[in-house]
Amino acid sequence: TRARRKLHDVLTAIRLGTTVDKIGKRGFANGEHHLRPITTLQKLFPKALIENTLRVAEQCRFSMSELRYEYPHELVPKGLTASDHLRALTFKGAQKRWSEGTPEDVNELLEKELALIAELKYEHFFLTVQEIVEYARSKSILCQGRGSAANSAVCYALGITEVDPSRMKVLFERFISKERAEPPDIDVDFEHDRREEVIQHVYEKYGRSRAALAATVICYKRRMAIRDVGKSLGVAPDVIDALAKSMNWFEGDLPRELKRIGFDPNSKLAQQFSTLVNELIGFPRHLSQHVGGFVISEHSLSTLVPLENASMAARTVIQWDKEDLETLGLLKVDCLALGMLSAIRRALNMITQYQKRATPFRMQDIPKEDKTTYDMICRAETVGVFQIESRAQMSTLPKLKPTKYYELVAQIAIVRPGPIQGGMLHAYLRRRQGVEPITYPSEALKKVLERTHGVPLFQEQVMEIAMVAAGFTAGQADKVRRSMAAWQRRGGIEEFKEQLINGMLERGYTQQFANQIYSQIEGFSSYGFPESHAASFAVLAYNSAWLRCHEPAAFCAALLNSYPMGFYAPAQLIADARRNHVVFRPVDVNHSNWECTLEISDQGKPEVRIGMNMIRSLNEKQATAIVAARSQQRFDNTSDLAHRAMLNAKAMDVLSKAGALASLQPARASAVWNALGVERLPGMLAGHAPSESPMKFPKPTEGREILTDYCSTGFSLGRHPLALLRNQLLKLKVRTASELKTLEHGNLVRIAGIVTHRQRPETAKEVM
Repeated sequence: TRARRKLHDVLTAIRLGTTVDKIGKRGFANGEHHLRPITTLQKLFPKALIENTLRVAEQCRFSMSELRYEYPHELVPKGLTASDHLRALTFKGAQKRWSEGTPEDVNELLEKELALIAELKYEHFFLTVQEIVEYARSKSILCQGRGSAANSAVCYALGITEVDPSRMKVLFERFISKERAEPPDIDVDFEHDRREEVIQHVYEKYGRSRAALAATVICYKRRMAIRDVGKSLGVAPDVIDALAKSMNWFEGDLPRELKRIGFDPNSKLAQQFSTLVNELIGFPRHLSQHVGGFVISEHSLSTLVPLENASMAARTVIQWDKEDLETLGLLKVDCLALGMLSAIRRALNMITQYQKRATPFRMQDIPKEDKTTYDMICRAETVGVFQIESRAQMSTLPKLKPTKYYELVAQIAIVRPGPIQGGMLHAYLRRRQGVEPITYPSEALKKVLERTHGVPLFQEQVMEIAMVAAGFTAGQADKVRRSMAAWQRRGGIEEFKEQLINGMLERGYTQQFANQIYSQIEGFSSYGFPESHAASFAVLAYNSAWLRCHEPAAFCAALLNSYPMGFYAPAQLIADARRNHVVFRPVDVNHSNWECTLEISDQGKPEVRIGMNMIRSLNEKQATAIVAARSQQRFDNTSDLAHRAMLNAKAMDVLSKAGALASLQPARASAVWNALGVERLPGMLAGHAPSESPMKFPKPTEGREILTDYCSTGFSLGRHPLALLRNQLLKLKVRTASELKTLEHGNLVRIAGIVTHRQRPETAKEVM
């Protein structure tokens, strides 16, 4: 429209990296470049020209349905059909999964799924994913499928997912639906550190002409819109920065903030600025690559969609996003990264090494349903544990008290905005604790809701309720599920309200029950967790909890080596491990590797040696040089270290301030002083260490040592900083953490601590 001319000029300036007043002829000359109604066009152009546009349009007969996508076929051995090969792999995998014989109900599930897969011709899709997973396992890369694929017994038999269909109910229609007629979505998580190996394997196997990552459209949010519009209008950079930082992504009064920093909100510039920012929010900014969604084809992808090189080396991207692929029915395999898998793999390797096992310790070797582990979970001692480490989860764990796998599935899913806003959290807890009786509106719905005490917690249950209570088909129920997709934030559940309520009334359910179920489903539109997703995550939650419970040293060292990840900073992870009696040894150039390692004490217990990766401003290349030089001979002094490891003065300064030179110079101040004198000697003197200065310094205070530790590594192995302030805090009547346990509920207290992170969780009443 004509009114968007100014916005177009701003976008042109953003694209060219200049300001609006300097775009010149590179922008539109006037405001006439817009779509006009036919009545206006008829006044401007002869009838013959307008009619000619119809003849041109008739010749443009291309339809998206003409695009013919084919799965890659090289995964099927000669002489076999894809269906036969998939069947053989499935039942071979089932024999491994159930060595004592596949349960009859699981056999029926496998047959049902294989029949539907063959009917819809999705065999190559499953074979493609299975090959990628097999490659990862051959390279000892931990991986695990999640999402709707966890509803598939075939995926479990093929080793793609880890949710055992004999341990819980699965809803295959959530994964594949004949009515939906689109390829299933299989998400596989790989170790964060090694996912690139898997991505490059896919490129090498199929070629970059046949395999590419999907795109994702990045749209403007408030802060980025302020920055880009401000630059295009020539607003001073410091003003733009102050304005952007004053805004939250979820709210912010731009005219008020402009006035606060000195702008006249009624001026032309301020009004234009506010208008253009609001117009730009939600507008596409640039095309980026999907986090791991691969499209793989039998023929060159360029026959379907334009390809381009990604900004990252050795990656190719198509110019369509996830929703485009779904519309056209293109195969997409999600090769995603998960930090917890990296941490678990590191912990398993450490356990194998320090226990000197003949064979590697694997996730499958972790004992199932360990009571000690569940007792720890029930006490909410879950710092660092996957998915159940947040404060909200910790506050719920002692109430819900999960003592087996499926209860852990429910725990993971229940602390989410959907169940909370739908009023399901407290209802579930009351029924779980026996405070409220468990009732079911009908025998049919009892089968759906029995596993969650009559309260719908999962998207799959919402789908089942729609089918059982309201008469929806599987395809219609899946549309309900799609309308609740949190990542789209579009709503859409309202269009099913009448059909859902009327369907329940027709089947004999009361108006009150129908309204209640609809309100619960509506709550899910803010974010309801899929049961299959929670089931996959529960496997990793349990495994990480077992490691924390039985191998706390290896678990903490693995978390530190995988940082940044999870909810807590290294200082908190270390403090928690020390409460579990884990001993930490300080970083030291004569003992530490790049990563944290385990060292065995005189009592035979593993202790954590802090790695050089915890030192800020020290890179891996420098640490590797230190370890390589040390392998030939132990370092004698700081000069010996600097010259044999080829370290510059900056690296030596960083090491000395982190206390990593303690075995060379116990006094940190002296180590810092000697590090300042490091220099590279020329010619024949190169590699010879000059004598160190005998300079002595007064011993620093404990507070100074702790402060230096925090500045260098973000934590200290000394006392907690608050211990130094305890006397002052007592005068202010500040309570200790241990005292809180003895006080009566409702008491007003004053507490103190170090702020590590801030959250803005949303409450049940949608208050941020």
